[in-house]
Amino acid sequence: MYISLFVAIVSAVAVHHFLPEITSRVNLSSIVNRLKGDSKLLNGFINSRNMGSFQKTKDEILNLSLDEKRKLYKCGSKYVILNDVETWADFYSRDKQRLVDDYNKSYGGQKSDFDVNVDLNNKVSMWQGDITTLEIDAIVNAANKALLGGGGVDGAIHRAAGPHLKEECATLHGCETGDAKITGGYKLPAKYVIHTVGPVGEKAGLLESCYKTSLDILSKENLRSVAFPCISTGVYGYPQEKAAHVALKTVRKFLESNSSAVDRVIFCLFMPEDVKIYENLLQMYFPH
Repeated sequence: MYISLFVAIVSAVAVHHFLPEITSRVNLSSIVNRLKGDSKLLNGFINSRNMGSFQKTKDEILNLSLDEKRKLYKCGSKYVILNDVETWADFYSRDKQRLVDDYNKSYGGQKSDFDVNVDLNNKVSMWQGDITTLEIDAIVNAANKALLGGGGVDGAIHRAAGPHLKEECATLHGCETGDAKITGGYKLPAKYVIHTVGPVGEKAGLLESCYKTSLDILSKENLRSVAFPCISTGVYGYPQEKAAHVALKTVRKFLESNSSAVDRVIFCLFMPEDVKIYENLLQMYFPH
């Protein structure tokens, strides 16, 4: 096994150094996939190849005009611009009576611990749709520790972005639970992807860290819009409602200190149960 893998590495390095015109045709993602089970071999390949091909593509895409970039989207013309994502303030105003009635049935009219803040209510959205179609500054990927793609939203993001995303991710040397790292978005409508690794099971501190570190990256990179999936609530087994409490509380606290630097935080939902949970809990964390 190791002999064949060594041959693959040597061959790839030879192609890179001696046949640059062929290098562009080498499927680096397939090589990364073969080596992902052995971190030493993978890191050796990354260091020797230097994975330079993704950087050129990343820079070129980021410098394209919007019209030119839209020609690359895997979703074609089905992208969703920020202005088409309804704010929580508008959503609540449009369906206030139903939302209040549902909240009272579920929570007995429990009073919010947070003050009414109209500005913040316009900074958040709950949106049911495909996160890979959002044309915003960044989307968050619920990744695994290897950062090399997987199932669910992780796989969907990698497929929509194209192979250069995995190439860049491979240079990040993984990510610890609760931490986050940023890459380009490539063929996604979003400019960047922030990858975070959620906890397995109910670990509130680590889940909070996923949201906080992702938002800190947003701020550090001067990005103004971001969409979060429901982190850890799938196969990782975090109870949906409890996870929503962590997500909403963390975002609320961040926005209270960073409102002027953020245009929108979108909670991207897929399951009908999540929609119902967020309709209720947004009234608790972002009251009117």
